[in-house]
Amino acid sequence: MQQFSLSPRELVTSFWRNRELIAALTHRDVVGRYKGSSLGLLWSFFNPLFMLAVYTFVFSVVFQARWGQGSDSKGEFALVLFAGLIVFNFFAECVNRAPELILNNVNYVKKVVFPLEVLPWVLIGSSLFHGLVSVGVWLLFYMLLFGLPPVTAFLLPVVTLPLILLTVGLSWFLTALGVYLRDVTQAVTLLTTVLMFLSPIFYPASALPENLQPLLLLNPLTPALGQVRDVLMWGKVPSVQGWLLYLGACAVVAWLGFAWFQKTRKGFADVL
Repeated sequence: MQQFSLSPRELVTSFWRNRELIAALTHRDVVGRYKGSSLGLLWSFFNPLFMLAVYTFVFSVVFQARWGQGSDSKGEFALVLFAGLIVFNFFAECVNRAPELILNNVNYVKKVVFPLEVLPWVLIGSSLFHGLVSVGVWLLFYMLLFGLPPVTAFLLPVVTLPLILLTVGLSWFLTALGVYLRDVTQAVTLLTTVLMFLSPIFYPASALPENLQPLLLLNPLTPALGQVRDVLMWGKVPSVQGWLLYLGACAVVAWLGFAWFQKTRKGFADVL
Protein backbone atom coordinates (compact mmCIF):
# COMPACT_ATOMS: atom_id res chain seq x y z
CA MET A 1 0.00 0.00 0.00
CA GLN A 2 1.27 3.46 -0.88
CA GLN A 3 2.68 5.44 2.02
CA PHE A 4 2.01 9.17 2.40
CA SER A 5 4.36 11.46 4.29
CA LEU A 6 2.98 13.20 7.39
CA SER A 7 5.89 15.64 7.78
CA PRO A 8 5.42 19.43 7.83
CA ARG A 9 7.98 19.60 5.04
CA GLU A 10 5.72 17.55 2.78
CA LEU A 11 2.89 19.98 3.49
CA VAL A 12 4.94 22.81 1.98
CA THR A 13 6.60 20.83 -0.84
CA SER A 14 3.29 19.32 -1.94
CA PHE A 15 1.80 22.79 -2.29
CA TRP A 16 4.79 24.05 -4.28
CA ARG A 17 5.05 20.93 -6.43
CA ASN A 18 1.37 21.11 -7.39
CA ARG A 19 0.98 24.90 -7.53
CA GLU A 20 0.04 24.92 -11.23
CA LEU A 21 -2.57 22.21 -10.69
CA ILE A 22 -3.99 24.11 -7.72
CA ALA A 23 -4.21 27.30 -9.79
CA ALA A 24 -5.96 25.48 -12.66
CA LEU A 25 -8.48 23.78 -10.35
CA THR A 26 -9.12 27.03 -8.49
CA HIS A 27 -9.82 28.82 -11.77
CA ARG A 28 -12.22 26.07 -12.77
CA ASP A 29 -13.99 26.21 -9.42
CA VAL A 30 -14.44 29.99 -9.57
CA VAL A 31 -15.61 30.04 -13.18
CA GLY A 32 -17.81 26.97 -12.73
CA ARG A 33 -19.72 28.63 -9.92
CA TYR A 34 -21.13 31.20 -12.33
CA LYS A 35 -21.35 28.97 -15.39
CA GLY A 36 -24.49 29.61 -17.40
CA SER A 37 -25.29 32.97 -15.78
CA SER A 38 -25.56 36.05 -17.95
CA LEU A 39 -23.30 38.23 -15.80
CA GLY A 40 -20.78 35.51 -15.02
CA LEU A 41 -17.93 36.63 -12.76
CA LEU A 42 -19.56 40.02 -12.30
CA TRP A 43 -21.77 38.34 -9.69
CA SER A 44 -18.68 37.98 -7.48
CA PHE A 45 -18.58 41.80 -7.40
CA PHE A 46 -22.30 42.51 -7.18
CA ASN A 47 -22.94 40.08 -4.31
CA PRO A 48 -20.65 41.79 -1.73
CA LEU A 49 -21.66 45.23 -3.04
CA PHE A 50 -25.33 44.42 -2.46
CA MET A 51 -24.66 42.94 0.98
CA LEU A 52 -22.63 45.98 2.04
CA ALA A 53 -25.51 48.23 0.99
CA VAL A 54 -27.93 46.11 3.04
CA TYR A 55 -25.66 46.18 6.12
CA THR A 56 -25.29 49.94 5.82
CA PHE A 57 -29.04 50.48 5.70
CA VAL A 58 -30.09 47.94 8.34
CA PHE A 59 -27.45 48.58 10.99
CA SER A 60 -26.64 52.24 10.41
CA VAL A 61 -30.05 53.63 9.45
CA VAL A 62 -32.62 51.30 11.00
CA PHE A 63 -30.81 50.31 14.21
CA GLN A 64 -28.58 53.40 14.43
CA ALA A 65 -25.75 51.09 15.48
CA ARG A 66 -22.29 52.38 16.41
CA TRP A 67 -19.15 50.40 17.06
CA GLY A 68 -18.11 52.45 20.06
CA GLN A 69 -15.00 54.13 18.71
CA GLY A 70 -14.02 56.44 15.89
CA SER A 71 -16.47 58.79 14.18
CA ASP A 72 -20.27 58.72 14.28
CA SER A 73 -20.51 58.15 10.53
CA LYS A 74 -23.48 56.01 9.60
CA GLY A 75 -21.31 53.95 7.30
CA GLU A 76 -18.62 53.23 9.87
CA PHE A 77 -20.48 50.38 11.56
CA ALA A 78 -21.22 48.81 8.18
CA LEU A 79 -17.52 48.93 7.25
CA VAL A 80 -16.44 47.42 10.58
CA LEU A 81 -19.11 44.74 10.29
CA PHE A 82 -18.30 43.97 6.66
CA ALA A 83 -14.57 43.65 7.45
CA GLY A 84 -15.44 41.04 10.06
CA LEU A 85 -17.78 39.21 7.71
CA ILE A 86 -15.07 39.02 5.03
CA VAL A 87 -12.93 37.09 7.52
CA PHE A 88 -15.77 34.88 8.68
CA ASN A 89 -17.17 34.17 5.19
CA PHE A 90 -13.75 33.06 3.97
CA PHE A 91 -13.45 30.65 6.91
CA ALA A 92 -17.05 29.42 6.76
CA GLU A 93 -17.08 28.82 3.00
CA CYS A 94 -14.03 26.55 3.26
CA VAL A 95 -15.03 24.51 6.30
CA ASN A 96 -18.64 24.14 5.14
CA ARG A 97 -17.59 22.75 1.76
CA ALA A 98 -14.74 20.61 3.10
CA PRO A 99 -16.72 17.57 4.37
CA GLU A 100 -18.10 16.85 0.89
CA LEU A 101 -14.93 17.65 -1.01
CA ILE A 102 -13.86 14.05 -1.60
CA LEU A 103 -17.46 12.87 -2.05
CA ASN A 104 -17.87 15.37 -4.89
CA ASN A 105 -14.60 14.33 -6.51
CA VAL A 106 -14.73 10.55 -6.29
CA ASN A 107 -13.13 10.21 -9.71
CA TYR A 108 -9.89 11.68 -8.32
CA VAL A 109 -9.71 9.00 -5.61
CA LYS A 110 -9.44 6.27 -8.23
CA LYS A 111 -6.47 7.99 -9.84
CA VAL A 112 -3.36 6.83 -8.00
CA VAL A 113 -1.24 9.68 -9.33
CA PHE A 114 -3.65 12.47 -8.35
CA PRO A 115 -2.52 14.42 -5.25
CA LEU A 116 -5.75 14.50 -3.22
CA GLU A 117 -4.13 16.71 -0.60
CA VAL A 118 -4.35 19.71 -2.97
CA LEU A 119 -8.17 19.78 -2.94
CA PRO A 120 -8.43 21.83 0.29
CA TRP A 121 -5.99 24.31 -1.25
CA VAL A 122 -8.46 24.71 -4.11
CA LEU A 123 -11.12 25.67 -1.55
CA ILE A 124 -8.70 28.20 -0.09
CA GLY A 125 -7.92 29.66 -3.51
CA SER A 126 -11.57 29.96 -4.52
CA SER A 127 -12.55 31.55 -1.21
CA LEU A 128 -9.57 33.91 -1.35
CA PHE A 129 -10.70 35.11 -4.77
CA HIS A 130 -14.15 36.02 -3.45
CA GLY A 131 -12.58 37.47 -0.32
CA LEU A 132 -10.32 39.73 -2.41
CA VAL A 133 -13.32 40.94 -4.40
CA SER A 134 -15.08 41.75 -1.12
CA VAL A 135 -11.99 43.61 0.09
CA GLY A 136 -12.08 45.62 -3.14
CA VAL A 137 -15.70 46.55 -2.47
CA TRP A 138 -14.79 47.46 1.12
CA LEU A 139 -11.92 49.71 -0.03
CA LEU A 140 -14.15 51.40 -2.61
CA PHE A 141 -16.81 52.16 0.01
CA TYR A 142 -14.18 53.34 2.50
CA MET A 143 -12.68 55.78 -0.02
CA LEU A 144 -16.10 57.16 -0.86
CA LEU A 145 -16.76 57.87 2.83
CA PHE A 146 -13.36 58.72 4.32
CA GLY A 147 -10.79 58.99 1.53
CA LEU A 148 -7.68 56.86 1.30
CA PRO A 149 -7.48 53.92 3.74
CA PRO A 150 -4.64 53.83 6.29
CA VAL A 151 -1.24 52.69 5.04
CA THR A 152 -1.49 49.68 7.38
CA ALA A 153 -3.96 48.19 4.87
CA PHE A 154 -0.88 46.88 3.03
CA LEU A 155 -0.40 44.51 5.99
CA LEU A 156 -3.64 42.68 5.17
CA PRO A 157 -1.88 39.71 3.47
CA VAL A 158 0.39 39.37 6.51
CA VAL A 159 -2.38 39.32 9.11
CA THR A 160 -4.48 36.88 7.05
CA LEU A 161 -1.68 34.31 6.72
CA PRO A 162 -2.46 32.63 10.08
CA LEU A 163 -6.16 32.50 9.14
CA ILE A 164 -5.29 30.73 5.88
CA LEU A 165 -3.21 28.13 7.74
CA LEU A 166 -5.96 27.61 10.31
CA THR A 167 -8.60 27.20 7.61
CA VAL A 168 -6.65 24.81 5.41
CA GLY A 169 -5.76 22.68 8.46
CA LEU A 170 -9.40 22.36 9.50
CA SER A 171 -10.37 21.75 5.86
CA TRP A 172 -7.95 18.80 5.63
CA PHE A 173 -9.37 17.37 8.82
CA LEU A 174 -13.01 17.80 7.80
CA THR A 175 -12.39 16.58 4.25
CA ALA A 176 -11.06 13.28 5.54
CA LEU A 177 -13.65 12.96 8.29
CA GLY A 178 -16.47 13.63 5.85
CA VAL A 179 -15.58 10.51 3.88
CA TYR A 180 -16.21 8.27 6.89
CA LEU A 181 -18.98 10.22 8.66
CA ARG A 182 -21.61 11.67 6.33
CA ASP A 183 -23.29 13.64 9.14
CA VAL A 184 -20.26 15.92 9.41
CA THR A 185 -21.65 18.31 6.78
CA GLN A 186 -24.79 19.08 8.80
CA ALA A 187 -22.84 19.35 12.05
CA VAL A 188 -20.27 21.74 10.59
CA THR A 189 -22.96 23.97 9.06
CA LEU A 190 -24.65 24.23 12.45
CA LEU A 191 -21.39 24.92 14.28
CA THR A 192 -20.29 27.65 11.87
CA THR A 193 -23.65 29.40 12.34
CA VAL A 194 -23.16 29.28 16.11
CA LEU A 195 -19.56 30.45 15.72
CA MET A 196 -20.69 33.50 13.75
CA PHE A 197 -22.72 34.79 16.70
CA LEU A 198 -20.04 33.82 19.24
CA SER A 199 -17.41 35.81 17.35
CA PRO A 200 -16.93 39.59 17.70
CA ILE A 201 -18.40 40.26 14.26
CA PHE A 202 -21.61 42.11 15.08
CA TYR A 203 -20.29 43.52 18.35
CA PRO A 204 -16.92 44.52 19.86
CA ALA A 205 -15.35 42.35 22.53
CA SER A 206 -15.76 45.24 24.94
CA ALA A 207 -19.55 44.85 24.69
CA LEU A 208 -19.35 41.66 26.75
CA PRO A 209 -19.08 41.68 30.56
CA GLU A 210 -15.44 41.75 31.65
CA ASN A 211 -15.62 38.26 33.15
CA LEU A 212 -16.76 36.84 29.78
CA GLN A 213 -14.33 38.70 27.53
CA PRO A 214 -11.47 36.18 28.08
CA LEU A 215 -13.74 33.45 26.66
CA LEU A 216 -13.51 35.14 23.26
CA LEU A 217 -9.83 34.21 23.20
CA LEU A 218 -10.92 30.57 22.91
CA ASN A 219 -12.48 31.46 19.58
CA PRO A 220 -9.82 30.86 16.87
CA LEU A 221 -11.30 33.64 14.70
CA THR A 222 -11.02 36.36 17.35
CA PRO A 223 -7.36 37.29 16.65
CA ALA A 224 -7.94 37.36 12.89
CA LEU A 225 -11.01 39.59 13.25
CA GLY A 226 -9.16 42.04 15.47
CA GLN A 227 -6.02 42.18 13.36
CA VAL A 228 -7.88 42.64 10.06
CA ARG A 229 -9.92 45.50 11.51
CA ASP A 230 -6.79 47.06 13.02
CA VAL A 231 -4.96 47.27 9.69
CA LEU A 232 -7.97 48.12 7.51
CA MET A 233 -10.09 50.33 9.73
CA TRP A 234 -8.12 51.75 12.64
CA GLY A 235 -4.65 52.14 11.12
CA LYS A 236 -2.98 50.09 13.86
CA VAL A 237 -0.09 47.68 13.50
CA PRO A 238 -1.00 44.47 15.39
CA SER A 239 1.27 43.22 18.14
CA VAL A 240 4.15 41.31 16.56
CA GLN A 241 4.27 38.91 19.52
CA GLY A 242 0.53 38.26 19.31
CA TRP A 243 0.72 37.72 15.56
CA LEU A 244 3.63 35.27 15.91
CA LEU A 245 1.82 33.29 18.61
CA TYR A 246 -1.29 33.11 16.45
CA LEU A 247 0.77 32.14 13.40
CA GLY A 248 2.52 29.38 15.35
CA ALA A 249 -0.76 27.97 16.69
CA CYS A 250 -2.38 28.03 13.24
CA ALA A 251 0.68 26.40 11.67
CA VAL A 252 0.35 23.53 14.17
CA VAL A 253 -3.36 23.18 13.27
CA ALA A 254 -2.42 23.11 9.57
CA TRP A 255 0.14 20.37 10.11
CA LEU A 256 -2.17 18.29 12.33
CA GLY A 257 -4.95 18.53 9.74
CA PHE A 258 -2.54 17.58 6.95
CA ALA A 259 -1.17 14.63 8.96
CA TRP A 260 -4.72 13.40 9.69
CA PHE A 261 -5.60 13.62 6.00
CA GLN A 262 -2.47 11.77 4.93
CA LYS A 263 -3.01 9.09 7.57
CA THR A 264 -6.66 8.41 6.68
CA ARG A 265 -6.59 8.81 2.88
CA LYS A 266 -5.56 5.18 2.41
CA GLY A 267 -9.11 4.09 3.20
CA PHE A 268 -10.93 6.55 0.96
CA ALA A 269 -11.24 4.17 -1.99
CA ASP A 270 -12.56 1.35 0.22
CA VAL A 271 -15.26 3.55 1.78
CA LEU A 272 -16.33 5.15 -1.49
